[in-house]
Amino acid sequence: MSSSRRFPKPSTPAFGLARVLSKRGICSRSQAERLAREGRVRVDGRVVRDPEFPIRGSERIELDGGDAQAAAPVYIVMNKPRGIVVSASDERGRDTVYSLLEGAGLPWLGPVGRLDKASEGLLLLSNDTVWAAGITEPATHVPKTYHVQVAGRPDEATLTAMIAGVVDDGETLRAGAASSLRQGERNAWLEVTLDEGRNRHIRRLLAVLGFDVQRLVRTAIGELALGDLAKGQWRYLESGEVEGLRRRQVRALQRPG
Repeated sequence: MSSSRRFPKPSTPAFGLARVLSKRGICSRSQAERLAREGRVRVDGRVVRDPEFPIRGSERIELDGGDAQAAAPVYIVMNKPRGIVVSASDERGRDTVYSLLEGAGLPWLGPVGRLDKASEGLLLLSNDTVWAAGITEPATHVPKTYHVQVAGRPDEATLTAMIAGVVDDGETLRAGAASSLRQGERNAWLEVTLDEGRNRHIRRLLAVLGFDVQRLVRTAIGELALGDLAKGQWRYLESGEVEGLRRRQVRALQRPG
């Protein structure tokens, strides 16, 4: 007589409530945590204040009384001016990149990576958190290109040292590529490409080599270039630009080793 064995069906994986709201492009994860704690989120009709409350996918989630459905994905590129903070709000009252989006009728958008207050240039914002994470994830190595003005005149040995790497505060900092664009009597412009980005990466790297950064402008992410987009202006990414960055992520993750 043959016998059959019954195996339990695998359970649907659960994700925390705040993470689900963020993945749906409704708000950032930290904002979702705050909204839950404020009692503004309901799950199947019940107020849930725990940001880590498990969600398996079939639940009805409401935010402020309305269905918290996944938002349509939005992708924009901005030419961030110097002196603007990349943050939803600033405790010191400084202008943020979101002040440049006022009145545009956009949903919540999160910055894809960071530019510090003193830096400028190409900044991506999107509510597609999976796409955004693929650009900032170190494993995908999506290159970011910068034009950097420094005090002094770096020579070839300096450029070689930038690529070889230096150690600062226990971290190894290096550039994927570095070249000279032009030089004046007292300063120079360099083009620097990073395959990964640490906090104040280029400024720290050049400081170790004895050069002070005067301006830092991000000009490209992958094949997406800043082009002639004016300072403080933004535009929607074209579908081909969005998919181009997505394909680059996939290729990087499929690369052996």
